[in-house]
Amino acid sequence: MARVVNESDDEEVEDKGKYGEPVKFDPNFHGPIKNRSCTDVICCLLFAVFVGGWIALGVLAILSGDPNTLILPTDSWGNICGNEASSTVKNKPVLFFFDMSSCAALGPAVLLAGCPTPQVCVEKCPEESWSYLTDTTDKSLLICKYHINPLVDPRSVSEMVRAEDCAPYYYESANLIGRCIPKLAEEAVDSILDIGGDPVANMDGDNITYEDMYGGIKWLSDTLNLQIVSQNIFQDFVESWWIILLALGIAMLISWLWILLMRCLAWIIVWLSLLALVGLLGFGCYYCFKTYSDLQDVPGSDLSYTEVGFTTNLNAYLALRDTWLWFGIIISVVLFILLLMLLFLRTRIRIAIELISEASKAVGYITSALFFPLIPFVLQIAVFGFWAVVATYMASSGKGHFKVYGATPNCCGDFTNGSFCEPDEFNNLYGSTGADCLFVGYGGDFYYDNLFWFQLYNLFMWFWAMFFVIALGQMVLAGAFASYYWAWKKPNDIPAFAVTESFYRTVVYHLGSLAFGSLLIALCRLVRVFLEYIDQKLKLSESTLAKFFMKCLKCCFWCLERFLKFLNKNAYIMVAIYGKNFCSSAKKAVFLLMRNIVRVFVLDKVTDFLLFIGKFMVVGALGVFSFFLFSGGLNAYIPDVISGFMPKLNYYFVPVIAVTGGSYVIASCFFNVYGMAVDTLFLCFLEDCERNDGSEEKPYFMSKNLGRIVGMKNKKKKKAK
Repeated sequence: MARVVNESDDEEVEDKGKYGEPVKFDPNFHGPIKNRSCTDVICCLLFAVFVGGWIALGVLAILSGDPNTLILPTDSWGNICGNEASSTVKNKPVLFFFDMSSCAALGPAVLLAGCPTPQVCVEKCPEESWSYLTDTTDKSLLICKYHINPLVDPRSVSEMVRAEDCAPYYYESANLIGRCIPKLAEEAVDSILDIGGDPVANMDGDNITYEDMYGGIKWLSDTLNLQIVSQNIFQDFVESWWIILLALGIAMLISWLWILLMRCLAWIIVWLSLLALVGLLGFGCYYCFKTYSDLQDVPGSDLSYTEVGFTTNLNAYLALRDTWLWFGIIISVVLFILLLMLLFLRTRIRIAIELISEASKAVGYITSALFFPLIPFVLQIAVFGFWAVVATYMASSGKGHFKVYGATPNCCGDFTNGSFCEPDEFNNLYGSTGADCLFVGYGGDFYYDNLFWFQLYNLFMWFWAMFFVIALGQMVLAGAFASYYWAWKKPNDIPAFAVTESFYRTVVYHLGSLAFGSLLIALCRLVRVFLEYIDQKLKLSESTLAKFFMKCLKCCFWCLERFLKFLNKNAYIMVAIYGKNFCSSAKKAVFLLMRNIVRVFVLDKVTDFLLFIGKFMVVGALGVFSFFLFSGGLNAYIPDVISGFMPKLNYYFVPVIAVTGGSYVIASCFFNVYGMAVDTLFLCFLEDCERNDGSEEKPYFMSKNLGRIVGMKNKKKKKAK
């Protein structure tokens, strides 16, 4: 046996005793163990109980909740506007606020019907402006509570308004998500609003300024702008959907061809990818700095981001020189780092390329591994959908809650402003005092007291189930690729249904191990969510020390989660091969990696980087192409026949983001399979180095090319004399 010995090998030899003994040779070992038993049964049962509780909570939430209450407008008595089952609001689909100026202090809470002013459902929003100070005789113009008929009521207009039975004024309004929002021309902040030359006043007779009114509708006005943007984005999707699907199909084709080419042309493909990436980054630097130079004499290009402010029109930012300067600096830094890596890690890159080439062969022989990720992907969508549905229904569960507003001292017995009340009882006793019992939201005896903990449980189960599904995919692929590596005669000894057999072993024997590993990451993620919540609260604090410790904690738990993911992946590989429990497999994997620490932190990370390059090339190529296509940069090169089919877009970045994001998801599905193949083969390779010595009795299972690079090869059989 020939072997190249270097300093890194000597360092690894010194660590062998510290991190356990090397794996012993076993003549009966030929890949994943077939005779195995169930592992981590307690964790499996615990996961089943928690999932059962999650499903029960979901059923209870769905039976008790109504998502319409979170979206549709609700009046002051808990009636959903336009509800066909209610004779009171059946033909009244929009909500009208008696005094919009009273909503100023609540902002977004207006959408949740928490504004402390009477709200009634109406057939349509006002199409003209009116004030009780301007017209004191025409009762037909009044908008009143349901039980009030102003045409037969003996009271005057002023008396009905001051009793809060009718609205004191209204402006011509627009329908925003089922709410009537006044259309106001911008005026001086302290100017008093008027209708027909007469000032506008509230129920108490106080004049209303533009600032009062604008404060009440500002957040809703911003939402209106957001709604318009959303409509334009949806329209862009409708216009460009066929191009987006075509681009995603191209991304899938490129990823597939990439894997096929990597099987036989790994060296050429990887080096061409690196050179192409260097060229792409170089062109990016040139384009950014050229644009920066071209904008020098363009008026307005020297404005700062503060002067431009926030806008949904990205062209406003792309017209600034600072934008292209920052783009150029960032791309230049990335290019410099890439060139340093190519210069100093070229030897390790050669070994990593051989691992990728071997992984290409494994994927080529086990082609079903490319399609298996569709199963975890669908399961992840299902888990996310169930979590979202449960969260939505829980948020809308329970009965209506009402609070007292407009109460004066000692007017209403034990009731004060903000006290919970029952509308019928309160109005019968204190309706004449001017105080109101108004609807504020939905809750309930059970949900209202425990909603936070139920939502927390729902969030935790989403994390646990999502990481469980990811672990399922990793272990199944690990078992399939391990059967490839430990096959002596490839492809003859590779199981015909490697993925199916691995899936069977995982589901039958190792769901408990998957639950154990995913539980660790879920708990860590939950802690990170709490830290993020606390950090948001601390932003209002002036304690620099508290903010510093919070940043440290967030960093530590981020690192812990990254480590747990790395640990779990290698533990799953060992479980897939040997069928032991999670802790034993994690220990075995860690000790094996620590005995080969130099290879782990150089070769493995270089391999991950090269796979990232392949993914980046697919995503980057389609992202850049879609940018120039939709922004008009390719118009001069597109024939008129084809350009006639190009859609007219409101925001060209919408299809660009869709194509880039979709390409990333597709490329990730393909290259994650590749990454799992590399990680599995790498761990098997390390065991192969310890378990065997290249002799006739203990031959290496690694490929000849990989053995030649690392200085290991099998001894030739001696010919009989």
